Amino acid sequence: MLGRFPVALRLSRGLLRWSSARHGLSAMAGGGDEGRLGDFFEYMERLRNYERAGVPRGAGTDSEDGFDLGRMRRLLRRLGDPHTHFPAVHIAGTKGKGSTAAFLSNIMREQGYNVGCYSSPHLLTIRERISVGNDGGPVPVGLLSDLFDQAKEAIDESIESENGSLTHFEVFTALSFLLFSRENVDIAIVEAGLGGARDATNVIQSTELAASVITTVGKEHLAALGGSLQSIAIAKSGIIKQGRPVVIGGPFSADIEQIIRDRAFLTQSPVISACDPGIKSITKCIDWDNGKPYQRCDISIFQMIANCAFQSVELCDVNLQLLGDHQCQNAITASCTALCLRNLGWDISDASIQAGLEETQLPGRSQFLTQEEALVLGLDGASTVLIDGAHTEASAKALSNVIETVRLEGPLALVVGMANDKEHLAFAEQLLVGSRPDVVLLTEASIAGGASRAMPAPSLKEIWMSVARDLGINCVDIGTISGAETPEHIANLAASSSSFAGKATVMIGCQDKTPFSCDLIRTASQLILESRGGGNASSGLVCVTGSLHVVAAVLQHLEQH
Repeated sequence: MLGRFPVALRLSRGLLRWSSARHGLSAMAGGGDEGRLGDFFEYMERLRNYERAGVPRGAGTDSEDGFDLGRMRRLLRRLGDPHTHFPAVHIAGTKGKGSTAAFLSNIMREQGYNVGCYSSPHLLTIRERISVGNDGGPVPVGLLSDLFDQAKEAIDESIESENGSLTHFEVFTALSFLLFSRENVDIAIVEAGLGGARDATNVIQSTELAASVITTVGKEHLAALGGSLQSIAIAKSGIIKQGRPVVIGGPFSADIEQIIRDRAFLTQSPVISACDPGIKSITKCIDWDNGKPYQRCDISIFQMIANCAFQSVELCDVNLQLLGDHQCQNAITASCTALCLRNLGWDISDASIQAGLEETQLPGRSQFLTQEEALVLGLDGASTVLIDGAHTEASAKALSNVIETVRLEGPLALVVGMANDKEHLAFAEQLLVGSRPDVVLLTEASIAGGASRAMPAPSLKEIWMSVARDLGINCVDIGTISGAETPEHIANLAASSSSFAGKATVMIGCQDKTPFSCDLIRTASQLILESRGGGNASSGLVCVTGSLHVVAAVLQHLEQH
């Protein structure tokens, strides 16, 4: 049983088997040849897309209200059941699953395995959601185009037989499994989209599952997942399968961890905890390389699995490009999963684990722009730019931790745009209490689904002003910002904060009637530097956050210029 996964699977690929040579992968998300996917994009846009429309209440629960996995299984059957042709690690969690998937994928690539990885959401192109091969870049245009052309007839038949109810996520998930099958991946790292029990990815059965991973349990998508943390934990624990090990990240509250362990007990699944007493980690320092920070950590793992097997690794001076205590925990969770695979018979060295952790970086997650990229945004080098797609209370707290770690004594500006269904009050409180910015500029994010899902910038400003006052923080309303202010106007705005002589004051303003533009970053930089005395001020930090859509707009601007 334990040795079956490392052996390369050579099963019949069913209906749509092909023989293909290895394809070179581009790390770039964009590229002019993406026009070849025009028919594919148009086809996918016609499908129901809950990422745009919003997920219905109860859709992610394992109940009568939940998504119908039957139609996903029927679609895959038409495609030759490609998900049965490779072993998989299935990852669910409120936060951290994307980082954990990236860490684990890179560990396996460092060891030389042909790795497929499926994740969501994307920033610039949907191709980012699928990677296959050795470099982890987005699936090449030609490979995805050919895949769709040959699978389209079977997908059409499924859509017709399901009376048009197949969704965008279901079809794209099926295509990813088909690609992994055709490319003969040694292992697939599959990130659940919503919850776990009724997510389209949860067609993976115990016969294909190497291990399941549950990173964290939080309040995001509360209504869709049953309305409580307990119901969310039940939904996520639905990826645990009979007799297959489950790695739990955490830390979890006692009642939430018990829900997961109860499910594991019922399925006779060994539990590996990334918060086990035998795991030690310490961040030794924060250092900088080529204008970007990294955290140097020591990680020690020594624990018993199912009272019969030990797993251990001692990693010294691990240079993590992903910053924060939460990312260190994600790295530990990925390492525990790699050790679990090692115990199943996979060849995974300590060196590959460390190298995989160190190679991992994620666009839009605690990403510091290079000096050259900052120049493209119109900054003169006086401010560092950090972009992070945080949009929940927990992720705001983690972001605040990162800011405090690297900020030193310089001024801070936040540029924030959010969807209207997020935890605005809690998000603002975490960033105001922890990092205490000098300037906050609110903007309107271009959210998938249109303006109806975007929180208007003036409404966000009122929330931040209210939270600041409730916290006893001095704040001044500097009105609306266009992003094209003159130096004189910037100086006047900065002077408006001097009315609170001797007291720290937060300047809060917003864009009015226009969606986010990168000009706002330059204005934020000018404001914080002027507020600290212009050229005599310490280097400033501008953080763009609140939504991956705002972060994507920054990356899109950089790519175009």
